Amino acid sequence: MTSFLDPLISFVSVHAWLAYLTLFLAALLEAVPVVGSVIPGSTIILALSALIPGGELKLQWVLLAAAVGAVIGDGSAYWIGHRQQRGILNTWPLTRYPRVVEESETFFHRFGTWAVFFARFVPPIRAFVPITAGALGMTPAKFYAVNIPAILVWAPAHVLPGVLAVSALHEYAGLPHHEHIGKHIWMFSVIGVAIVVGLAIWTIRRRHGGGVAAAKARG
Repeated sequence: MTSFLDPLISFVSVHAWLAYLTLFLAALLEAVPVVGSVIPGSTIILALSALIPGGELKLQWVLLAAAVGAVIGDGSAYWIGHRQQRGILNTWPLTRYPRVVEESETFFHRFGTWAVFFARFVPPIRAFVPITAGALGMTPAKFYAVNIPAILVWAPAHVLPGVLAVSALHEYAGLPHHEHIGKHIWMFSVIGVAIVVGLAIWTIRRRHGGGVAAAKARG
């Protein structure tokens, strides 16, 4: 991962416009079915957010680029599913990933509208739930009512860990911003992704567990 991130970070650190474009594309492609399951969008976003403390990038523009990319990516996938209906789930290239498609359907049926919110934090189904929601007949109003708030939570959750980690390195470890920072960013990026995903899974399991317990109590 460092062999990929180090040159990317070094290059975009002096080309801010390209950094914002990369953030936008990373968030957008992460929401595309199949493509999103292999693009390390979250890691790229976390890594580039580490450039904010040094002033190369601005927090508000990083958040905006990530959020807009995610909205367009999720929205595009949703509308493809909405127009093609369930048949899209049985066509190529989705047919090459039957397990993930099945998990996405199960996830959607289990959590209903909230699946769109929770899925934003859980790879790899994050890239499949929007198209699944559209294919299974979720209305546009319901989709965007949940998807946009989810993205407004998701963007800071992926950007701020990188900012805080590098800020801590500068303040407490005395690490110069322009020297040797690249080899540390990937580590904090992976840790940040793990924390975000872990919290999302814990929340989902807790909610699901509560629903099961309530059902048993009613029974």
